[in-house]
Amino acid sequence: MEIFDYRPPAVPWLDIRYIDRDIIIINKPSGLLSNPGMAAHTHDSAITRLCQLYPGAILVHRLDCATSGIMVFARSKKAESNLKTQFQNRQTGKLYLAEVAGDMALDEGTIDLPLGKDKSNPPWQKVDKTEGRPAVTHFKVLERRDNSTLVALMPETGRTHQLRVHMLALGHPILGDEFYGREMAFGDGTVESARKRLCLHAQRLEFSHPWSNKPMQFESPAPF
Repeated sequence: MEIFDYRPPAVPWLDIRYIDRDIIIINKPSGLLSNPGMAAHTHDSAITRLCQLYPGAILVHRLDCATSGIMVFARSKKAESNLKTQFQNRQTGKLYLAEVAGDMALDEGTIDLPLGKDKSNPPWQKVDKTEGRPAVTHFKVLERRDNSTLVALMPETGRTHQLRVHMLALGHPILGDEFYGREMAFGDGTVESARKRLCLHAQRLEFSHPWSNKPMQFESPAPF
């Protein structure tokens, strides 16, 4: 069994962008888990770091370890319930930026492919039109580069590895993807080795404040 080589970044240790009595917003770096894993060496995470400063902080949603960007945390059970309901009812707005392999043919479109666990190869996910759960991602090309494309991704659903598997299904895996880019050729190497990190960033998050119901929007520019 392959051991997860976990080396979370120490700088920034915690990039807090906003805080009030109900919520905390951070910009999570690539390489930091959202919440602790099962193994002892994966205890360090965004929520455990946050709880050292603000005991009682609650995880509301997750970003993959390799994905960077905006996350919201709750500071009470009431705020947690409100925010989780917004996520579950698709009342939040999410915008991701990704750099993908190749030149995408379409300028914009929608990927509607159900996803499920790859039972023979966990924790990988795959397109599963028989038993998969509905998954929808809208995309829009922002910039065409040499052998790659910068694209905005707007997921309607929040399935595990959704954006990574959907882009792979289009034939344009996300650069630096250690899960789904190992076998895809890119230039002189693989998609996995094309970048030092996964080129996927949660750039914008929109939701209603759990106490005031005021529309909130937070952004963090993509670092790639």
